Amino acid sequence: MVRNVDLAEELAQDALVVALSAWPRTGVPANPGAWLMAVAKRRAVDAFRRDQMRERKHQEIARTLPGYSDATRDGAAEAIEAAMDDDLGDELLGLIFTACHPMLSPDARAALTLKVVGGLTTDEIARAFLSSEAAIAQRIVRAKKAIAKAGLTFEVPRGAERAARLPSVLEVIYLIFNEGYAATAGDDLVRPGLCLEAQRLGRILAGLMPEDAEVLGILALMEIQASRQRARTGPDGAFIPLTEQDRARWDHLLISRGLDALARAEALRGDGPYVLQAALAACHARARRAADTDWPRIAALYDRLRVVAPSPVVDLNRAIAHSMAFGPEAGLRLADEIADAAALRDYAPLPAARGDFLFRAGRLAEARSQFKAAATLTRNARERAFLLARADACDCKH
Repeated sequence: MVRNVDLAEELAQDALVVALSAWPRTGVPANPGAWLMAVAKRRAVDAFRRDQMRERKHQEIARTLPGYSDATRDGAAEAIEAAMDDDLGDELLGLIFTACHPMLSPDARAALTLKVVGGLTTDEIARAFLSSEAAIAQRIVRAKKAIAKAGLTFEVPRGAERAARLPSVLEVIYLIFNEGYAATAGDDLVRPGLCLEAQRLGRILAGLMPEDAEVLGILALMEIQASRQRARTGPDGAFIPLTEQDRARWDHLLISRGLDALARAEALRGDGPYVLQAALAACHARARRAADTDWPRIAALYDRLRVVAPSPVVDLNRAIAHSMAFGPEAGLRLADEIADAAALRDYAPLPAARGDFLFRAGRLAEARSQFKAAATLTRNARERAFLLARADACDCKH
């Protein structure tokens, strides 16, 4: 509404401060979100009216909106509010499309949207991108400056412009889901609220774009992965790997939804990264027991995925799949090929995977060293405890 990311953040913070002062006396309102939005809007309008330059900008924004006339000159705030209405039917999804502006680089779009709209911390975003916190912070600052300098009109895109922004939107939604599915830091292994929000956005998108294979693919992927949430941790919160999970605890309604979305994507001849990842997840979902998993098919799917969406993480997952399909030595050979990748230098899953390969190969002393190294790199307490337990298991095996 105000065409300025920093100002929007300040207004939101002001509204929260007012709420912290008012709500203990008056009680929490029936619609807290609407209350906060109303306070923030009033503060915005007051600021515009106090500052002549901002008042002119306010009027200029309003003149660009459909339906502006002299009759609305004094109701510019209402005109701006009306402009926020869109056919997506969801405010958060509309904001994500709005923030993924094409003038920014794809990485900058994703980082800014995750920070401002998705609510992730700079550190969480940095770990999702396998980058440093300082680099991501600079990326976000540069994006904000570019937006301010260009004086962009933020509005929900339609038609071809919306389609052009879709890949960035899907990336943001899946990064939000991933932070919920495997928290990068803290005491909790999962953050279910983030997963649920990403799934909700995916379902809305699939309803709006039922003929887009990648939209269906990301929905299928999230539904199938989310189906395992209850089985991923024990009663004490300890991490349970996929191969050891009680599959009776998987949510079979979510699996059914995911497989249905995948079938629709494949019927559209989808072969993009999200469809391929959903097909990978489906291999696990269809296996009644871990021993029934079709690892050769999973390895083949990763071979295709690294062509469609090359990345060091895909290469690492491919090494894991090949180790399960063709033996731990096959995994070690592929892991050695990516050992010097800069993006994986401080990435805990790399030494964790190598530890597993070495453990299954009977090279226990080396495996213990790798598990210890992985434990020092992770910032998630549950994951660290799991890795240290695996290191101890190497001693027990002697």
